[in-house]
Amino acid sequence: MAGGMVCLFILSFIFPLLFILSKLFLFVFILIVFMDIWFLFKGKSQIVARRILPEKLSNGDLNEIQIYIENHYPFRCAIKVIDEIPIQFQDRKTSFKLTLESKETKKISYRLRPLKRGEYVFGELHAYTSGIFGLVAIQSSFEKGTMVPVYPSYLAMYKYELLAISNYLTEYGIKKVRRIGHSMEFEQIKNYVRGDDYRTVNWKASARRGELMVNHYSDEKSQQVYSIIDKGRLMKMPFNGLSLLDYAINTSLVISNIAIKKEDKTGLITFAENIDTFLLADKKNGQMFRIQEALYRQQTLYKESDFQMLHAQLKRRLNQRSLLILYTNFESLISMNRQKNYLAAIAQHHVLLIVFFENTELKQNTEKLATNTEEIYIQTVIEKFAYEKKQIIEELRRIGVYSVLTAPDKLTINTINKYLELKAMGTI
Repeated sequence: MAGGMVCLFILSFIFPLLFILSKLFLFVFILIVFMDIWFLFKGKSQIVARRILPEKLSNGDLNEIQIYIENHYPFRCAIKVIDEIPIQFQDRKTSFKLTLESKETKKISYRLRPLKRGEYVFGELHAYTSGIFGLVAIQSSFEKGTMVPVYPSYLAMYKYELLAISNYLTEYGIKKVRRIGHSMEFEQIKNYVRGDDYRTVNWKASARRGELMVNHYSDEKSQQVYSIIDKGRLMKMPFNGLSLLDYAINTSLVISNIAIKKEDKTGLITFAENIDTFLLADKKNGQMFRIQEALYRQQTLYKESDFQMLHAQLKRRLNQRSLLILYTNFESLISMNRQKNYLAAIAQHHVLLIVFFENTELKQNTEKLATNTEEIYIQTVIEKFAYEKKQIIEELRRIGVYSVLTAPDKLTINTINKYLELKAMGTI
C-alpha cells in the first residue's frame, strides 16, 4: 500500500490531478494505521504464550520443546514467535510464523539436541502480533530465564528398558545369546523355540505333551556389575559433537539400568589420577537416581589416567568377584602395554571387560581410493593404526581380559551384547 502511494505522488508531478488522489490515499493509510494501533494497544496485549519444558534434557538426544499460543483478541492475528534458546546451541534463528483466529490456541513443537551436560537457561519467549490490517505489530514477552539441567541420556535408558521388557531388542541389533552351561537357576518348562539349547530338552515333559519341551533357566541374580569410566585426556576426543566421555556416560546409564532390571547389583567408578566417584554396587530403590546424579557431575580431565592406582583401589575396596566394564581408549599397542600388567592383575580377581573406541574418521579415509603417493602413505599409516587395534584385542585376550572395540555411535548396543553374552556364558 505504501509503495502504491509513493508511485502516485511521483506520477502527480506529471499528472497534477493525481496529487489530490495521492493525498486522499495518504489520509486513508494513516487512518488505517491508527485503527491498527487502536485495536492492538487498547488495554493489555491479548496474546498469551507459554513454553512447556521437560524437567531435564537428555544429552545427545532430540528433546521436544512445546510452545502454546492463545489469541484472545476479537479478530484474526498473524503472529511471529521467537524463542531465546540456551546459548550452548549457538542458534538465534528459532522463530515460527502462524495465524490464529479469535479465541484459538495452537501448539508449536521443535526439538533440541544438547551435546554437553550442565545447566541450560532459556531466555524470553517473544510474540510479535500484527493487527487486522497487518501494518503494526505489538511485542509481548513471556517465560523469563527458565533453567533446565541436561543429564546423561535417560531417553536411551528408557528406550532400551522398554525394548528389554517387550523382547524387541533384536530389532535394534542386540543379539539373542544362547545360554551355555547350567550356572543358572531353573525357572519353568516351556515350549521349544528355535535357538534354545537342545541340551535343555525335557524328554519326559515332551512325551507327555507330544511336542518338544525345554527346561527354562533364569540367570543367576545379584551379581555385581561396575561401570568404570576413564576420565583421562584421551576421552576428550569428539565424535558427532559428543566427547567419548559422554558416550561412555550415556552407555553406563543404560547398562546400569538393564543390570538392575535383571536383578544384578550395579555400581559406578570414575577415575583419572585419583578415584573421583566410587558408588558401591546395589539394586535397591534409588540406586539408578544415585548413578544418574553421579554421572551428571563428571568432567573430562586433561591428565594421564593412573591404572596402577585403579588396581590398588579395586583390590582394597572390592572383595566380591564382579563384572567390571572399563570404558577407556587405547590409540596404540604401546599405550596399552604400559597398562597391561595392571589390567592382568585386575582380571585375576574380577571379570574385566574393556570397551575402547575405533577411530571412525581414520577408517573412512581407508575406504577412499588413493590417487597419489601422499594418499597411499596416509592410508598405509591409517591401516597400521587399525591393525594395532586388532593387536590390542588379541593381547587383552591373552592376559584374560575381554574386550569390545566399537564405533562411538554403536557403543551402547555392542556393550549390551557383550554384557548379555558374558551373563549367558555364566562368566559372572
